[in-house]
Amino acid sequence: MSAAPTRPDAPDTVSSDTAVIRALRRLRVPQTQRNRELALLIFALALTWSAVALVQLGALGEINWRFLIYCGGLTALVVALHIVLRLVARDADPFVVPIATLLTGLGIAMIYRLDIAAIRFGWGAFSTRQLAWAGIAVVLAIAVVVLLKNYRVLFRYTYIFGFVGILLLVLPVIPGLSAGGNADVWVDVGFFTFQPGELAKLCLAIFFAGYLVRTRESLTTTGTKILGITWPRARELGPVLVFWLVSLGIIVLQRDLGTGLLIFGMFVAMLYVATGKTSWVFIGLVLVAVGAFAASRVLPYVQGRFTNWLDAFNPAVIDAPGGSYQLVQGIFGLAQGGLVGTGLGQGRPYLTPVAESDYILPSLGEEIGLIGVFAILCLYMVFTSRGIRIGLAGQDDFGKLLATGLSFTIALQVFIMVGGVTRVIPLTGLTTPFLAAGGSSLVANWIIVALLLRISDAVRSRPRVVIG
Repeated sequence: MSAAPTRPDAPDTVSSDTAVIRALRRLRVPQTQRNRELALLIFALALTWSAVALVQLGALGEINWRFLIYCGGLTALVVALHIVLRLVARDADPFVVPIATLLTGLGIAMIYRLDIAAIRFGWGAFSTRQLAWAGIAVVLAIAVVVLLKNYRVLFRYTYIFGFVGILLLVLPVIPGLSAGGNADVWVDVGFFTFQPGELAKLCLAIFFAGYLVRTRESLTTTGTKILGITWPRARELGPVLVFWLVSLGIIVLQRDLGTGLLIFGMFVAMLYVATGKTSWVFIGLVLVAVGAFAASRVLPYVQGRFTNWLDAFNPAVIDAPGGSYQLVQGIFGLAQGGLVGTGLGQGRPYLTPVAESDYILPSLGEEIGLIGVFAILCLYMVFTSRGIRIGLAGQDDFGKLLATGLSFTIALQVFIMVGGVTRVIPLTGLTTPFLAAGGSSLVANWIIVALLLRISDAVRSRPRVVIG
């Protein structure tokens, strides 16, 4: 009995059927991460809308539907980002977007409250511009998630990102570009101003990650062991000293203590992750202490910051030009808020100068109290821990360093700002991530969100991919 003849196209048919079955099976698999993200996102958006409504009821005594409609536009963009993640990055971390959304929304609510007190409306209001920048930031985050299908391509352009990062840091000191201010950190291009240091931290994080992957072997060579810690040889200190001098250059040329500290701290943290040597942390701390001491003795700008920190409540220091009046007002605002706060829209945060930017956290602390501030700090802590977890979970050295570096940058920036306004450390000119008014900071931080999403998706969907 002869066997039935086999059709010539049978293998192709089987292959095609198998591909279709795999696709159907994949569609039927519940997107657990995205469903969790959706639930958290609904909660974050509900809190944002509630905060804005409470601000209006507390400060105006009525609901302003026009501003809530503007907030609806931002809500639609965030939901669009969620849908994009369902389509192209289904395994991305589910906590990053809701946390960033809630922090951005709380910042907009407080900036709006300060606009009401100052009688600022329309495009002249900081809150309106913050909403517009938040929309632009989310759109750019969507673009990064869609276009950057494999974040590892960034590794190829390590030195280009390094050059661009240094160029961005230099822009404010170029004659004709500086927008003025207490520190040369803003660039005026005619129709708008931006803070290049915020974008520079992204470029330099990519550069540091690529550079350390390439040079890690030489940086981890055995050195002298003292007190149970292996210390690097003198010739290996070159990169650290170079970036230390770059940080000091930023402080000297731009009078920007915060950015210099942020860039150097990010490099030391990524160096520790790359090498696993505790000695690099000690060396970094010593260099920071030496640089801060020298700057406080030589530079009047830094010396003034230290004076305001050490003797803030001295009446002579409070009343002096560039004195501690702003710092003291912020501390009094936090004290006025107490444990539970005065209520949104019912405090007086507008008494503190630049309350919508440098002092956004004390402004929130006055109206939502110590409990609210603690909740905000917990959000930052979870955001940072998720980013570090993304980095440590991957086997790709470049992705590990990049995710860890970006997450640590957010954490360090929060520490510098919160420590400054609470008088734990001298005050610097950085912005509080996601909360403070400022388009440059908002755009940079949402791009960080997009990069973390892409890295986390790659870690979960392709956990065995390893590159050098």
